[in-house]
Amino acid sequence: MRILILTHRVPFPQNGGYPIVVCNTVRGLVSLGHEVSLVALNARKNHHENSEDDNALLSKINYRAYDIDINVSVFDVATNLFSKTSFNIDKYYDPEFEKLLIRELRNRDYDIIQFEGLLVSLYLASVRKHSKAKLIYRSHNIENQIWHRLSEQKSDPFKKSYLKMHAKRIKNYELQQLNNFNGIAVFTEQDKSTLLEYGTKVPIEVLPVGINLDNYRPDFNKTEFPSLFFLGSLDWLPNREGIEWFLDNFAKDLTDGDLRVRFYVAGNDIPERFDDYEVMGKIFIQGEVDDALEFVNSKSIMIVPLLSSGGMRVKIVEGMAMQKCIISTSLGAEGINYENGVNILIANDYEEFYDAIKICIADEDYCKNIGLNARRLMEEQHDANEVTKKLVHFYESISMVRDHASAAAYATKPV
Repeated sequence: MRILILTHRVPFPQNGGYPIVVCNTVRGLVSLGHEVSLVALNARKNHHENSEDDNALLSKINYRAYDIDINVSVFDVATNLFSKTSFNIDKYYDPEFEKLLIRELRNRDYDIIQFEGLLVSLYLASVRKHSKAKLIYRSHNIENQIWHRLSEQKSDPFKKSYLKMHAKRIKNYELQQLNNFNGIAVFTEQDKSTLLEYGTKVPIEVLPVGINLDNYRPDFNKTEFPSLFFLGSLDWLPNREGIEWFLDNFAKDLTDGDLRVRFYVAGNDIPERFDDYEVMGKIFIQGEVDDALEFVNSKSIMIVPLLSSGGMRVKIVEGMAMQKCIISTSLGAEGINYENGVNILIANDYEEFYDAIKICIADEDYCKNIGLNARRLMEEQHDANEVTKKLVHFYESISMVRDHASAAAYATKPV
């Protein structure tokens, strides 16, 4: 098949969940013999030097990136208060990119066009008008849920109200778009249930995050035990909110209390104010690291304190593949078929995190056993080759559906 994938950011370098998922999907499709094109919005003006791995993938696909300005002024924010839509979505619309996309569709016929996330769905109407391809929406998160959960964490009435307003607007937009696709892929059963509750009539397929397990080879000789670490991009609000909560609650325990263990924070776009959390020899704010897997390998206990999220966290999948002992909120581990106390530790408040950390830093064998069970789970359920085969099967089933009426009938068929 000829497949076009649309993304709202350049997936190179592969330093976060979104780009990892996109690139693993592209690799899998190429390895199965499909012709893949990738068109990306380049909101970050990302012109990094490609790695050998990136170049190897780019040589096998048709690729184009388009620079877009998503900066929003104070005036734009104020004006948006009187709008019916959210600037968090609207800022990704660019008429020149739309023209480029239309030219691409006129020059090449596609069988499948996959929209990676809600932000590129702004171009759905134009794509449908200029292509006969089947249109697939991959929902990385239920976007409005993230904003609603963020609002629930705020005590300031204005901030709470403001975030709820955006959650409502984003939900309205999501509801308008969902049934305009031919099919939807989600990462978790929870997200599928939510979309069905929203009245989605098109086929929905649950496909977990898939990774190339050959790339995840832990070397325990290079691992510091005990040590805690967090890895994630802090331009994503749920990550920033979660790690702020953790640092605000545990800084004293880590520096002056009974939790005698070093804590390392790494990731993209860490605000300068996070430097205030750093304590010499105890809390390290490292920022972006050159090799994420090398960083993960060098530490022993992964902390995932997500308080507002959705979908499946790629960093947890990667951490499990690297045989890490992971302490996460139940929300952070959503969608993974974990067993608490066997292949992950679930902690949803201060006391539960404290107890879990206390146990882990005192028992290296316990941590290694949790990590070994986590790796087994990844081998059973998250191998990229198997996940991609299921995605292609979903494409094929959608291709047999003639219209939305028959799509709705397909969606209600017993499995």
